[in-house]
Amino acid sequence: MSAGLLHVVVPQGVDDPQRASGGNTYDRRLSSALAQQGWEVATKEVEGGWPWSPHLGSWGLERALRRLPEGSLVLVDGLLASRLPEVMVPASARLRVVLLMHLPVGLGEAEARPAERRVVACAASVLTPSAWCRDWLLAEYDLDPARVHVARPGVEPASVVPGSADGTSLLTVGTVSAVKGHDHLVAALARLGDLRWTWTAVGSTSVEPAFAAAVRATAAGLAIDDRCRFAGPLCGSALESAYAAADVLVVPSRTETYGMVVAEALARGLPVVAHDVGGVREALGEDGPLPGMLVRPGDHAGLAVALRRWLGDDAVRERLRAAALQRRSRLTGWSATAGLVADVVRRAAA
Repeated sequence: MSAGLLHVVVPQGVDDPQRASGGNTYDRRLSSALAQQGWEVATKEVEGGWPWSPHLGSWGLERALRRLPEGSLVLVDGLLASRLPEVMVPASARLRVVLLMHLPVGLGEAEARPAERRVVACAASVLTPSAWCRDWLLAEYDLDPARVHVARPGVEPASVVPGSADGTSLLTVGTVSAVKGHDHLVAALARLGDLRWTWTAVGSTSVEPAFAAAVRATAAGLAIDDRCRFAGPLCGSALESAYAAADVLVVPSRTETYGMVVAEALARGLPVVAHDVGGVREALGEDGPLPGMLVRPGDHAGLAVALRRWLGDDAVRERLRAAALQRRSRLTGWSATAGLVADVVRRAAA
């Protein structure tokens, strides 16, 4: 027996490995888990330059929502909706809209906040990936707390990576873009020329090509480019191989509402060195020994110090690996996330 019909509206290319992102992964995994729990999930991909040029596709979102019967339950990815109150306000008057806010655009663009405020205010319910993101939305947009809910991402089971004795293999996973902070990592690595290390950057270099080119050029100018490998976007067995070859995940992001890649690393017993931004601390876990090191965002020297500790101290590596394995045992899967989302959707329909 079906739990009900849920329309899920997501950006075009949600399954495209060349456009891999935490938001796309969340949308895919959540939809699959909801279907496994008996929901009839009708997915609609909306074309447009999401999330970088959303107005190019505003007509597509408006058309997708207009075609739904009045009173339909619909989960809308916030990357599509956040800048478009002219679409979302009338749609929310006739549909039961649950807004999935992966990354509020107002975090990085103050000028986008008035539009986003109207969008989140008109939704029946709002879902966020972290308590940190929920708190930000409540503080910035003065929302009713009863309407804003946390549904942390799940994580797929994975094998524990072997790791090496000296811990010299550094890994980043994410689009090479300003928000992911690869330039911060290059600046930190330049301070570690006296140590052995290699860095593999998994993620597309075509989303922000000028930024990616600048990162490469900086690495070359600092004479560390021979130790930096830009692997491009990877998925499936190729991504698993990248994790298996790594010793530590580095997350130098300027912002992260949660940090799904952190949970994915911990699922493999891989420690994390990260900027202390957004929901990263939640992803690392707050109920046991910290399976990594947190650094003040933008502090190149501090990031270099943390990496030097990792590379130079056997006891630090042993401690963090043990903590990562402990955290691994407490991670939850996508079925738990889907259960939380299903409860929110049911209440929105009532």
